[in-house]
Amino acid sequence: MTPLDKSLRRELAIDEQRYTLLIDPDGLKLTLRGHRQGISLAWKDLVSGDAALSSALRASVEGTDQKA
Repeated sequence: MTPLDKSLRRELAIDEQRYTLLIDPDGLKLTLRGHRQGISLAWKDLVSGDAALSSALRASVEGTDQKA
């Protein structure tokens, strides 16, 4: 297997909007193309289940139903 020892950056389209996905040894970050702020997720949070808890909390605060 190849270790993830440096950042990997990819572009993707979601509902006709362009996003940049950055994957690095610490986790991943999804940002709207051309912006700096985005959604970050640490690998340890993903593995521990804290990611689902965070998503549920964000959904309850925003008043929307989001899936992890």
